[in-house]
Amino acid sequence: MSAASDSGDRGKYNGKPVVLASTITCPNCGHRKEERMPTDACVHFYECEQCKSLLKPKAGDCCVFCSYGTVKCPPVQSGGACC
Repeated sequence: MSAASDSGDRGKYNGKPVVLASTITCPNCGHRKEERMPTDACVHFYECEQCKSLLKPKAGDCCVFCSYGTVKCPPVQSGGACC
């Protein structure tokens, strides 16, 4: 179980329970930071606060949380299509 899912930062998306916190790990420098995921939009770009790299989703993923996070975005968690 990830730290994000232990944090108690939970909510609902389309009436289904989801975890709203995900730890993003920068693939360039390894910096990790827990972030709260929005339920009303996908995050397509994320700047690493340590190395300043601009992260974009990997091919086939809808957002940076699906690519680099410990928890997928709320739409994917709820079993639906991504944003």
